[in-house]
Amino acid sequence: MVVVTIVVLGDIGRSPRMQYHTATLATQGYECQIVGYEGSKPIKEITDNKKITIKTLRDCPPFHNYVPRLIAYILKTLWQVITLLFCFMFMKRSHFILVQTPPAIPALAVCWLYCVMHNSIYVIDWHNYGFTNMAVTLGEQHKLVRISNWFEGYFGRKANFNFCVTKAMRKDLKQRWDITSTIVLYDRPFDSFSSTPLHFKHAFFKKLSKQYPVFATTTNSENSTVFTSCLPNGLIALKQSRPALLVSSTSWTEDEDFSILLSALKEYNSTVTELPNLICVITGKGPLKDYYNKLINDYNWKRVTIITPWLEPEDYPVMLGSADLGVCLHTSTSGLDLPMKVVDMFGCGLPVAAYKFQALSELVEDGKNGIVFTTSQELAEHLIEWFKDFPNDQERHNCFRKNIEQNFQNLRWHENWVQHAQPIFQCNFMDVIKKS
Repeated sequence: MVVVTIVVLGDIGRSPRMQYHTATLATQGYECQIVGYEGSKPIKEITDNKKITIKTLRDCPPFHNYVPRLIAYILKTLWQVITLLFCFMFMKRSHFILVQTPPAIPALAVCWLYCVMHNSIYVIDWHNYGFTNMAVTLGEQHKLVRISNWFEGYFGRKANFNFCVTKAMRKDLKQRWDITSTIVLYDRPFDSFSSTPLHFKHAFFKKLSKQYPVFATTTNSENSTVFTSCLPNGLIALKQSRPALLVSSTSWTEDEDFSILLSALKEYNSTVTELPNLICVITGKGPLKDYYNKLINDYNWKRVTIITPWLEPEDYPVMLGSADLGVCLHTSTSGLDLPMKVVDMFGCGLPVAAYKFQALSELVEDGKNGIVFTTSQELAEHLIEWFKDFPNDQERHNCFRKNIEQNFQNLRWHENWVQHAQPIFQCNFMDVIKKS
């Protein structure tokens, strides 16, 4: 049996694209080993599949607490080299290594070395660039940024095959580093991301109301939530007087400027126009979450309520499928990747307001399946226009949802993967190695 090792130098549970690769490879008959760090719970298609083995890496010690930043980075890199090589020693021999980048250092070099030693096929899946991520905090001229740029180009050219997430990235890989053999594999929603039936919404909101009172009615009725009610005949109905539901997912990092959404919500909160109350659910984990939670709690909200829960993998699609509009703050350090969160939203039939950057048009068509913005003022205007006359006037909303269904939901992750990625793994890998 052909063995494929998928390498994620990060939290496996927060790496959806690599989890989807793994799950699909297993359904196609390959034996899979996915390597990465523990943290969030992986999807059940990973944990429940006997053809998939999860190999966890030992977390890096907090060197940055004891030594200067540059030395800490060197020590972290050495730690990752050693732990990754050690992990490879106790795995089944792999015929294919599929590695995610970023992070590029040291994963690309270690995986290439393994492939040379074991005559395996080396495949890179480009999600973004590591050097552009570094440049956000260090500056473009920093030595580490320049080293990372060289590193990614050098080991990127060593790959037998490359996947990337946009046509713009494929073009840039060719121009920047002369990396060819690149296949554009667009993110597509996994089967778990679909529209949420009304009775599922009702049960979901009832469950959430036990932890978040904003979802409960003032009477705490067992048969209703702030959005839904159970009729005497047992059918579920949406309330005419319900608030609007806005949802966003963020990593709470510097490459997603949450202050844009916060400012837009303040504008919505203070507008004199008749608008529905708005419940804003912002999911995700990250270093800036506590900072923004304090800003949220210190503000005098009147018609807006913001909560920041962490949703389990099985609950997140239900939330997206229950919302009235999604917001994406992803700006892309390279301008060449696309946000997976928008793909998930489209999978659930949810229109999106997304921050505009270079490659976004490959996913979001302004005025058709979403709306774009570049400032908090523009986002505020979109929110006010979108929820004007809510929930009575749904014509525009339904038009967006129809476009999403017709132009996006027809091709899911599995079918797209079989069409574009499977030929690589069906090739005669010994011949490919001899020719490379």
